[in-house]
Amino acid sequence: MASRLLASRALCIAGGTVAGSAFALNSQLPASAEPPSLASSLSSIQSSLSRVERSLGIPPPPPPMSSSSNSSKQHPNKVHGIDVVLGAQWGDEGKGKLVDILSQTYDVCARVAGGSNAGHTIVANGKKYKFHLIPSGILNEDADCVIGNGVVVHIPSFLEELKSLEIAGVKHEGRIKLSDRAHMVFDFHQEVDGKQEKSLGRNKIGTTKKGIGPAYASKISRNGVRVGDLKDWQTFETRFRELARYQMAANEGLEIDVEKELEFYKRVAPYVKTITCDTIEYTNAAYAAGKKILVEGANATMLDIDFGTYPYVTSSNPSIGSVLTGLGVSPRKLKGVYGTVKAYCTRVGEGPFPTELVDAPGTTGEFLRKNGFEFGTTTGRARRCGWLDIPQMKFSTVINGFTSLNLTKLDVLTGLPEIHIGVKYMYKGKELDTMPANLKILTDPEFKVEYETMPGWTEDIMTCTKFEELPINAQKYVLRVQELLGVPIRWIGVGPNRLDVVDRGEGWDLNNQELS
Repeated sequence: MASRLLASRALCIAGGTVAGSAFALNSQLPASAEPPSLASSLSSIQSSLSRVERSLGIPPPPPPMSSSSNSSKQHPNKVHGIDVVLGAQWGDEGKGKLVDILSQTYDVCARVAGGSNAGHTIVANGKKYKFHLIPSGILNEDADCVIGNGVVVHIPSFLEELKSLEIAGVKHEGRIKLSDRAHMVFDFHQEVDGKQEKSLGRNKIGTTKKGIGPAYASKISRNGVRVGDLKDWQTFETRFRELARYQMAANEGLEIDVEKELEFYKRVAPYVKTITCDTIEYTNAAYAAGKKILVEGANATMLDIDFGTYPYVTSSNPSIGSVLTGLGVSPRKLKGVYGTVKAYCTRVGEGPFPTELVDAPGTTGEFLRKNGFEFGTTTGRARRCGWLDIPQMKFSTVINGFTSLNLTKLDVLTGLPEIHIGVKYMYKGKELDTMPANLKILTDPEFKVEYETMPGWTEDIMTCTKFEELPINAQKYVLRVQELLGVPIRWIGVGPNRLDVVDRGEGWDLNNQELS
């Protein structure tokens, strides 16, 4: 192992890092031409590494184990696995649209964290769909939709969302699998959420007031109520009364009509029980049966309770770890990890935003908000807009291990004479190597973002279906972002509609690359 590391360092000195070598070449190509295959670039790098090893006298690695006719059974991950779509910025990146496209070929689509504070909007056949709790894969009539144990569920909102789907003509009977281990959000959680936010005054978090934080607090305090408790009314009633009593004692002025709440849940319990199951057993059985599973991430990495700009974050882990804990699967079953990133950047609510633009009439900030229709799906709040932030994206990439990227809303940049990319964080004259945990650094007068400037384009890109059909400057922008991040960009959003996406193909996914 040490000898191979030595060879790798020698190769880095001679020819640059693997990520840089694989993608730096792209920016040197004629902008009107599609870059060479990523597989060929990686193969060339491996060949160079082998030559360096031989020059250092390092023996070659042992040959791979011989394959057999049942190799696919011995190594199921080589054939299928669980693919994941995650938000790579501060949310609202357009994850639902990619999930909608991908889910047409998947058997199971799942949510694993968060609650009705998340929101996805999809335009299909001229009709707009808004999703909050239910995976947007529900639009694929052949797919089952799992709401995993890591999600917190407000039953009234959940039932209302199901009803709205029925009105829209979306059939869901028998396709919804609600985890019996998922914790419940009650109306008093939402009331507590609002009171807590109001009490913070100027230091407010920017919560959606959907009760998500207080519900997770009940879960961690071990006095929460789970969906599966509805299967035994006596258990549910006892736990609900205890939780209501605790909340009223802990929150001065909070009043809960316990009998009215119990009446509602007793009325809806029979239906909820029909869609409730052990989703851990269901999901792992589906995997074992060879079914394709897609996880639809909610929120985004920079809102992660651990990795985000704490305390201006959500109350769950909307990064790769939540797939394991919120769905109940092992890491060996994961396959593709697709990071969704806007061609610029937005944020809803409070908290630091390093590349934020001034939002005033006639400014670029207003241009992005207006052209991108940047208003929250869940709250309707106007989103703050800024330039693409590469240091933030590198941090997100390290945490999640993206195998490819989905670059959305490239069309929104059309018409700008120049486009800026935030490429470095500088603090007191020195470059920061990572996203700082101390938020004071991000708001310190000595904190600066260094930018690269690229030429814009004026051509309409909404009819583009291939990469080479994009304007030259749009191609250059995509290739530069790809080069800076060292992760291939497979999908490129060129318009608001369902099919307004350029797919460069499976070759632009590290998960599908094998070094020869």
